[in-house]
Amino acid sequence: MEPPKKKNLTNAQRQAIYETLLKQSSNGKIKHGIGVEISAKFSVSTRTIRRIWQQAKSGMTNGSLVDVSHSLTGRAGRKRIEIDPTVISSIPLRLRTNIRTMASAENMSKSTVHKRIKEGAIRPHSNALKPALTDENKKARLLFSLSMLEDYCFLNKPIFKSMYNYVHIDEKWFYMTKESQKYYLLPQEDEPLRSCKSKRFITKVMFLAVVARPKYDSANNEEFSGKIGIFPFTFQEPAKRNSKNRTAGTMETKEILSVTKDVIRSCLINKVFPAIRNKWPRSSNMDPIFIQKDNAKPHINPNDQEFIEAASKDGFDIRLSFQPPNSPYFNVLDLGYFRAIQSLQYRYAPNIIDELVQAMQESFENLSSEKLITFS
Repeated sequence: MEPPKKKNLTNAQRQAIYETLLKQSSNGKIKHGIGVEISAKFSVSTRTIRRIWQQAKSGMTNGSLVDVSHSLTGRAGRKRIEIDPTVISSIPLRLRTNIRTMASAENMSKSTVHKRIKEGAIRPHSNALKPALTDENKKARLLFSLSMLEDYCFLNKPIFKSMYNYVHIDEKWFYMTKESQKYYLLPQEDEPLRSCKSKRFITKVMFLAVVARPKYDSANNEEFSGKIGIFPFTFQEPAKRNSKNRTAGTMETKEILSVTKDVIRSCLINKVFPAIRNKWPRSSNMDPIFIQKDNAKPHINPNDQEFIEAASKDGFDIRLSFQPPNSPYFNVLDLGYFRAIQSLQYRYAPNIIDELVQAMQESFENLSSEKLITFS
């Protein structure tokens, strides 16, 4: 491997290299291997050594004094191309989405624009769509934030509630696989074949995730992980026909594609409430538990009679709480916890719905409670 190259050698350095070469030469020829040694000694490339020697030999042939000085004077080299900030600001944002389009709009090369980005003269920015908030939405956000303040805090300074008695729930579709997947293969390995009947209709299952804020004792030991459960919207029915995968009558797991209000109510009463009663810290049993959710149409009303009867069993007081409209980031699950679960789920590569459900449940359990604290 050649030593690192320098931009330009001084005349004194070039003369020192020439004198070293001259001592090691015989009848105008350099001994084999000397160039590599001198290259390492002066930390330059062997090509530079050859150029200096050729320049010296040319001077010897003409009978003139040997001069191996460089011919660079003043501001030598390629001149820096400056970018006028006013020109950039005048380019429409739709033409500033990638280097190629931006360089074309500025009538410059892509390498020039890339260099200015590396230097910090142009700042890259990833822009995400935000919910379009009405005045009523903003008012609802403000009132919701004020409701999260402790009643006694106005005398001194604002103090937010600990929210240890809040449970966040939300639904999300989880797909069997991604449309495009990257793999790292050996050169001799065959490329994997992934197929489905339609890329527009990849098998998916909706899950309802339920989490709360983790609790720790005075010694920082975990009392409650905050992970209550993740529940799939699926059902089982016997297969109607024989196939190569199973015989007729075998119980198959199918996804519920239409999640209605009745389905949500049944999941809360039969799955979520028992999980809360089983995992909730015993020291907080008497406190009201608020289930915070968004305003999706299938969600049940807080005055739903079946919900109220099931929520008051075994001494628990469970209530529903709606977060402000168009405010997904008020829910811990939307802040990144779902994406963290999804990244783990893709490692399992499920092929059937049962495997997808198992992969989701294992991913949910394997995700540490520290991650939940991070998003809280």
